[in-house]
Amino acid sequence: MTGKTTLATWPTPLERMPRLAAALGLGEDDLWVKRDDLIGLGGGGNKVRKLEWFTGAALAEGADTLVTTGAAQSNHARLTAAAGARLGLDVVLVFPGSPDGAADASGNLVLDGLFGARVHWAKDADPNALGVVAEEVCERLRGEGARPFLIPFGGSSPLGARGYVEGGEEILAQLPDVEHVVVALGSGGTMAGLVGALGERRVLGVHCGAVPDPAATVAALLGSGVEPRGLRVRTDQVGAGYGILHEPVLAAMRRAASAEGIVLDPVYTGRAMAGLVAAVEDGDIRPGQRTVFLHTGGLPGLFGHAQAVRRTVSGLSSWKPA
Repeated sequence: MTGKTTLATWPTPLERMPRLAAALGLGEDDLWVKRDDLIGLGGGGNKVRKLEWFTGAALAEGADTLVTTGAAQSNHARLTAAAGARLGLDVVLVFPGSPDGAADASGNLVLDGLFGARVHWAKDADPNALGVVAEEVCERLRGEGARPFLIPFGGSSPLGARGYVEGGEEILAQLPDVEHVVVALGSGGTMAGLVGALGERRVLGVHCGAVPDPAATVAALLGSGVEPRGLRVRTDQVGAGYGILHEPVLAAMRRAASAEGIVLDPVYTGRAMAGLVAAVEDGDIRPGQRTVFLHTGGLPGLFGHAQAVRRTVSGLSSWKPA
């Protein structure tokens, strides 16, 4: 078995959310949050669990450069850059689009620069074909004498999913009677690992629009014996598409922040919380059932999402003395 590095301190906290539970009509001990946003490396987030396995494999192969893909505000790319900095590895990030306007960039791109990552802008390349561009980048790096290691989109592969098998085991140790674990479903690896630890019926994935067929993506990562139709996947929070603010998501973000001081992002965790709210409303999650919301991080992405920033600031309440 491939070894792994240690990039954080485990386990992450599991905390009650009694005020939000009450607002949703649940019991005060029904709703909990698994704080993987508090993982220390690089601003925190779920990808660190996966990166422990990928960087372990990279070091075992003698690699000196990590290469991965994602959107310009990718949390996975940001944490790959942080892991490279921690371990003394160079990092090349492959993003769609061009560097035009990068001087005014915010969010995760700021941290990518602080961590010393280099960016290869794929310009007009289809975002779904970034893996091909990343392979070409690896070939060029080899031509320069480097030893690159390619990490897949979102860190989602059977190897990366091992990180969330461990995460699911942590949840079971902290809350043995958990009945639901709600998680954002992006590239699929986090949900796949949780299903591997907790089973198909306890994990509810909320599709974020990052892949065309989320259930099939998760099933493929789990391997033979798992049918997509056996997985619990909500697809009702995508709205107009990945990266576009969906009104129920903004409402869920405000609800979590005002009730518990928990900050979510508009692409992943906000959608997951909107899915949890919808699941309570339609009876898929009921009072008396212990439910864990997996906070996968992503705070820097909030500040890189212009629409969410604008809508949130415009909603500030004013106070005037009487």
